[in-house]
Formats: sequence, C-alpha cells, structure tokens
Amino acid sequence: MAKTSKLCWAKWRLWITSLLFCVTTADVRYSVPEETKTKHVIGSLSKELNLDSNSLRFRKARLDYQGERRYCEVDLDSGNLFVSERIDREMLCGTASPCLMHFEFILENPLELHNVVLEVQDINDNPPVFPKDSIKLEISEAAPTGSKLQIACARDLDVGINSVQTYILSQNKHFVLDTKSNKDRYVDIVLKNSLDRETKGEHSLILSAVDGGNPPKSGTVVIEVLVIDVNDNAPVFSQPLYKTRLSENSALGTSVIKITATDVDEGANGQITYYINHLSDNTKELFKINENYGEISVAGQLDHEKASSYEMEVQAEDGGGQTGHCKVVIEIDDVNDNAPVISVKSLKNQIPENIQPGSEIAVINVKDQDAGENSLVTCSISSSLPFQLQPYIKSYFIITTTTSLDREQVENYNVTITAKDGGTPPLFSNITLNIQVSDINDNSPTFELQSYAVYIRENNKAGTSVCSVSANDPDWRQNGTVLYSLVPSEVNGVPVSSFLSVNGDTGVIHAVRAFDYEQFRNFSVKVVARDNGSPPLSSNVTVKVFITDENDNSPQILYPVPDGKSLMTEMVPKATLSGSLVSKVIAVDADSGQNAWLSYQILKSSDPGLFTIGLHSGEIKTQRDISESDNMKQNLVISVKDNGQPSLSTTCAVNLLISDNLSEVPELKDMTYENNSSKLTSYLIIALVSVCTFFLTFIILILAVKFCHRRKPRLLFDGAVAVPSAYLPPNYAEVDGAGTLRSSYNYDAYLTTGSRTSDFKFVRSYNENTLPAGGTLRKEDNIQFGSSMITLDVTGNEDEVREA
Repeated sequence: MAKTSKLCWAKWRLWITSLLFCVTTADVRYSVPEETKTKHVIGSLSKELNLDSNSLRFRKARLDYQGERRYCEVDLDSGNLFVSERIDREMLCGTASPCLMHFEFILENPLELHNVVLEVQDINDNPPVFPKDSIKLEISEAAPTGSKLQIACARDLDVGINSVQTYILSQNKHFVLDTKSNKDRYVDIVLKNSLDRETKGEHSLILSAVDGGNPPKSGTVVIEVLVIDVNDNAPVFSQPLYKTRLSENSALGTSVIKITATDVDEGANGQITYYINHLSDNTKELFKINENYGEISVAGQLDHEKASSYEMEVQAEDGGGQTGHCKVVIEIDDVNDNAPVISVKSLKNQIPENIQPGSEIAVINVKDQDAGENSLVTCSISSSLPFQLQPYIKSYFIITTTTSLDREQVENYNVTITAKDGGTPPLFSNITLNIQVSDINDNSPTFELQSYAVYIRENNKAGTSVCSVSANDPDWRQNGTVLYSLVPSEVNGVPVSSFLSVNGDTGVIHAVRAFDYEQFRNFSVKVVARDNGSPPLSSNVTVKVFITDENDNSPQILYPVPDGKSLMTEMVPKATLSGSLVSKVIAVDADSGQNAWLSYQILKSSDPGLFTIGLHSGEIKTQRDISESDNMKQNLVISVKDNGQPSLSTTCAVNLLISDNLSEVPELKDMTYENNSSKLTSYLIIALVSVCTFFLTFIILILAVKFCHRRKPRLLFDGAVAVPSAYLPPNYAEVDGAGTLRSSYNYDAYLTTGSRTSDFKFVRSYNENTLPAGGTLRKEDNIQFGSSMITLDVTGNEDEVREA
C-alpha cells in the first residue's frame, strides 16, 4: 500500500513539473558565404522552429556562441538570424572543410534550447603565394639531362576548387615542368637539354601557380638558374721555394714576402686563396698570410734567441677545391733586444733603526741573454741613499748600509738598482727594493698641550665626557701605542678616582659622579701617558677642572620662617604714613652670580594697593597712608625668585596687624592660624592681654613723642627679627641689594614675662648696643601650638626691663 502511494505521488509531481517547464531541443542548419556583409539575413528561426516572433522578446530569446566574437545575432522583432560581424573562413577554420559554427538558441517561459549550425562557405578571396618572390639555383654545366630542380610549391588559403590547380613555366629550350611530381609539396623542373656555361651562364625562368576560382587567381616566382663552370685546372706557383731574411725587431705588420699562383679556370674555379700549412702553435702567432694576395707579414714578436729561422708550406686553393703548394724559408737576424735581468738572491726587507753601518742587507744577480759586448753589464744605485752597491763575484752584487738610520725620520726606503748593457744603443733595466726600518722604543709620549683647562657644569650626569687628552708617540706599533691613566691623588681628602676616570685607549676623561659647585669649584688631576715599549716610556700632564655653577638651589627664606609654623606677627601702627618700612623678607641663595640675584614680588595681598615690596631689597613698605577703613589683619604672600635660567622661586607668608591697642592682640591668632584647630584657654588670653597692655601704652607714648618731632614719623621698628651672622649658612653669598641680609639691618625681639608660653611677639628697632649684657638669642619650639619662635633670654635683667 505504501509503495502504491509513493508511485502515485511521483507521477503526480512529474505531471506538475511538466506543466511548469517545457524544454525542447531542435537542430537548425544554415549556410552562408564568407565575407558576407553585415545585416545580411541568413534565415528565419521563428519559421524554422514554428515560433511566434511576437513572443521572442517576452521569452528572452538569445543566441549564444562559444567564442570572443559574436558573428551572428537574432532580430527579436522578426525572428531572423543575420550576420553581425565579418566572417573570415580562413581565420576560423584554416584549411579544414567544411567550416561549421555552432550556436545555441535559448528561450525561456517555457525553456527551449535549439542547436543552430552555420556552415561558412569558401569564396576565392586568396591568390596562390610562393614562399619567396625570387629563387636562385645553381647547376653544373656538366649536369646530365633529366636532372631535376625542386621548387617549393605555392600556398592558397582557399580550399577545394579555389585552391591551386595548375603550374605554368615560361617558355625556354633547356627546362620543362615534371607533370608527375607531387605538387602538394614541391614542383620539379627537369633539364631537357645540356647546358654550356661559355654559351650562356645564366637562365631566367618564371613559374606561375593558378587556382580554380572564377575568375581564377595566380601567383608567380622568378627562378634564376646559374650555370656552374667545371673545375678542371689546379693553381700553379711561380717557383717551388721562396727564401728571405728578416730582422727580429721587425714591427707587427711588416711584409716578409709575397708569393703568387695562377689558375687557367675562370670564375670561382680561377679564384685562388692562400693558406699556411703545418705551422706549430708558436709559428702561427708570429706570421700570417693574406688569403687573397699571398703576402706574408709579421703577426707577433720575433725573437732570435728562441728561433733563428722559420720554414713553412704555403697552399693555394681555387674555388673548386684544386690546390697547389710551395715552401717558404725565413731567416731571423739578431739585434740587441734583451735588457739586463736583475734578480734578488737575498734580501733583508726589514732592518732595525740601530743597525751598524756597513751591514749587508741584500745580494743581487744581473744577467743579459745577449752575447759579446751586448752582455757586458754595469750596475748603479742612487748616492743620496744610506746604501751602497759593491761587486761581489761574477755577476753578483751586494748592498750595504753606509750610515746609521732613524725610523722616526724615514721609516722605509725604496732602493732602485739600475743595470745597463754594452749594446748600441744600450738597454737599461731597474728594480726597486723596499726596505722597512723597524722601530725601537726611543721616544716617550708627548702631550699636545702642556696643560689642560676644562669647564664642566655642576649636576652633570655620571659618565659625562669632561675632555680628551692626547699624546703622540712617533714610535711604531706597541712602542707607539699610548695608554692613559690617572696619577693617584686626593681632592678634599677623597681619591681622585671617585671624581674622574680616563679611557686608557682614547684618553677621554669621564666624570664618575655629579659635581656640586657649592661643595668645591675646581681641582686638578694628573694624567700619565705610557707607551707599550720595553722598557716603557711615559710622560704626564696636568688637567685643571673648573666646575661652573647652575641654578640648582631655590632661594631660602630666613625671615619669616618659611615652614608656616611661626606665630610671629608684624604690628603696624594705624598712623603709619606712605613709604614707611613695616617689615623685611630676608632670603639667601646658595648659588652664585646671576643665579643668586634675588627679586621679590607680592603674589597675594589682602589689600593689593596698601603695601609694596622692594624688588631686590625685600623691604615691605606702605604705598599710602593707613586709614581707619583698612582691615586690621593684612596677609601678604611674597615670592622670592632668583635670576637663573630657568629661575627658581620660593614663597612665604607675612602677617601684619594694623593696630595701636594691645586689647586687639588676641585677634592675631585668627590671622596667623586660620586653619589651626588648637584652642587657647581663656585665662591665658586674659593674662597675656593685661600684661601686654602696659607695653603697648608705653610704645604709643614713644610714637607720640617722635611724631611731634618729625612730620613723617618712623615706625617703632625697622624689621622683624634679629638674625646673627652666625645663623647664615656658611656657603651663602652676600650680594648687596640682592635679597641677602645686610649689616645695616639688625633686629631684636622684646617679649613679656610670660612670653615663653605666648604666641605673640612685639618688636622694636635696636642697634649693636641695645642687647643687654648676658642676653642671648635662641629659638624655642612651642609644643602646645606646634610652632617655633625666637625669644630673648633676659635672666637676671627682667626687673630692669619692667622698669624701662
């Protein structure tokens, strides 16, 4: 049951497929002559295949051809097959026949495929063509009748009747065509009557090839037949033996002798060529003969010492191969053509510079191949050299020294020995001996300079090249090889090897570590140059190293203390006038020169127009009179900058209090420690205020008195804090007007009895006589408030201060 259902389903599917697609095939055959014009209608495919021409375009009809060119197309409106391109049968099929082209005509909806075969018919459009336009043939006048001359046949690209059908030979009485020859490959021309070169030496024939087209086409070729003479005579020389003499110094191309031979034949049979037979390899290189004229000439260098005579056989050959022979003998005359030959039998090509005069250094031998007077040889040597040439035995000579030598002046000699024979004219020869003078260690190294002075910037990198010393030693190789080293010494108690090192081969001195101008500014080392001789020689030179300053130190502020922990506050009376000195910033720089030239600038101020600072002095002065409207608390941020490139700077804060009343003093803590979380006990503040009120009243009275005497009152103080000279760092440069503390400014601090536990300081100006005897200035750390202040120890004098 299952098999029956499967079979029914297969038939049903095949029936549906046949409804959807209808594929048919049919063959259609046409023929068309080649070279038919384009648009020529070959046939109607719609009629041949019973197709509706109106549905061709809808069914996407097309004609496919397997090739680069189309040749034919289908008109989709009429269904006609027409020529679309030129058709050349010879290009498509060559000589093949028939020439068929296969196309596929395809339609869709439903699918149909038809094979279209197009036969291209040949037309007579190509003439017969011979391989050459003219042909030259040779035939002997003794050739028998019936001899054949073969000519390549003509080729016609057409086929069938349009190809070559017949050949025609022009009329003559000696040659005819062989009608039985295979005309597909060649054409035979037969000699009908014998030839006579003396009667006629050349015959001209015209061969024509004709095809079978209508009208027929033809091609021709010209045949030139040359009659060759029979060679029946050999060449004959004028004499069987030729003799001559020749000098051995004859130049190349010199004529030796000319020989002649004759031949009674004509043409090639009478044309003679000359050859030299049976020559050895050496003789072939010495002589040559002109093949056409029989003239023998010199081709190589002759030498009587090698051969005194030469004998050769000359052959004359005509064009037909007939030959004749003769003998030639050449005698070589000797001349003086050999120069003396100098050979070195013994030579010391290297001698020490301390060799003793009269020492033997070479033995030479001189010979001449010539004989008699030509072999007598004399030798000489230049008199300017420290050598002489002496005869020894027979043809031997020896060379000896005449004076002591110095390699540093002349390290090698070229000794030229000249030999002359007794010929006329005489011949010369010479040889040059190169004699090297070896070195001994007799020179010590010499430095280019007597001393070296070099400059290096501080903070250099370790390994930096400082300088290069150079010493020359005129000695050679190891005697002149210089090695450099430092003489052991100390700089400030430290070995010099901790500062510098020298390259033993190049003499380049390197810094082992970085230098600090603030530690030391110059030092000297000695460098030794030693050669590798045995024993070694040496010399030394002093190298002075100067360290130049760099701007590597920022300004250091001595007052006010730059760590921000100081509670010192400057008090400015409210009656201060414009231009009054209220404080001074004291700073120093460890650098020197322009790098230590300091300048001051106010970066930030509570009241920008109230205070100004001296550019180079650091003095803080008022720009205008202080008014009641000015804020009592004044904070200044001061920048201290040096003049280096690039410049370095440091900032500090200066706290000023504008007040005449000590009762306002507790508010200082808010100005100095705005971010400090520590608290003062109320009783400590009350005690400090009450104690300080007395001193503030006293100060006001003094100001009032001074104000009465001067229209422009001075402040109660010129500065903030006394800085003894011993407080300054030892290496700080003191530059007047550059921000460094000057001797004209000295400051002292006067404090209350409980000042050791107080955050407030009050100051006045003093001179060198103000400080009480036994009083000392010291710095204490305030543990409670985390700050440091400067206090004056007035033990034993406290009552006097209170009374004052």
